[in-house]
Amino acid sequence: MKRALQMFLALGVVLLFAAAGPATAGDGWRTLTPPQPLPAPEATGNVAVNGANIHYALYGSGNTDAVLLLHGGLGAVEDFGGQIGALAATYKVIAIDSRGHGRSTDDEQPYGYHLMASDVMGVMDSLGLDQAAIVGWSDGGNIGLDLAIHNPDRLTKVFALGANYQTSGLRPSAFTDALIGAYVGHAAAQYAQISATPDAWEAFSGKVFAMWGGQPAYTDEQLAGITVPFMIAAGVYEEAIDEAHTKRMAELIPGSQLLLIGNSSHFAHWQQVEAVNTAILEFLAAE
Repeated sequence: MKRALQMFLALGVVLLFAAAGPATAGDGWRTLTPPQPLPAPEATGNVAVNGANIHYALYGSGNTDAVLLLHGGLGAVEDFGGQIGALAATYKVIAIDSRGHGRSTDDEQPYGYHLMASDVMGVMDSLGLDQAAIVGWSDGGNIGLDLAIHNPDRLTKVFALGANYQTSGLRPSAFTDALIGAYVGHAAAQYAQISATPDAWEAFSGKVFAMWGGQPAYTDEQLAGITVPFMIAAGVYEEAIDEAHTKRMAELIPGSQLLLIGNSSHFAHWQQVEAVNTAILEFLAAE
């Protein structure tokens, strides 16, 4: 596993240029379509929690119901550039950079989904949010799972896109997949632009890959005990998470919904922006 992760990291920047060309009609899932530009936030802030300063950006401040956006591993709030405008029209949107990611700082602790979920709780507490919905992509969806397991009273709903609950759900081919390698290159370039420690990519990404090597590790029983309304979503051409694993998650979480998004992959919210936004809004609005 460690060797595969090292190869994955080494290939990332090279594959960015090989896989990021323009999509042709009907095969947008084959291309790493960059996310739409991040809208200017109404406010930003940093919350000191668990030894790190967690950065957030606020949108739709005049709205009542809160939605937290949790990005994928190696990414940043920029991951949701195509979703923020649609959501902020109705919801108070708080987009959070996970520890060490984006504009958030880090400490010496190894990364873990439970630690990152605790960071999210710290941001909620600082902002006076008793409850919020979660829209999480990839690692952000995994953090949503942890919150639903350990802090269900703080959540209203979770929309998890491209998430997994055990490492066995990860496709072995993910470590050699060109599109995922392109994402790693995209994330490296983004990190260099926005991180307070732009030269620390190797150490930072190594901590992320180490987490992926052993987490998540939630049990079937933990998922079966979730009481928060869930949408388990994935692209029909998902190249990171096995579809059977995605379907198993939806079967285990009581009352959860399953959504497979056409002509999209692990990066569905970049490739099929309108379809994903519609699905999120309908899920959040449903009684």
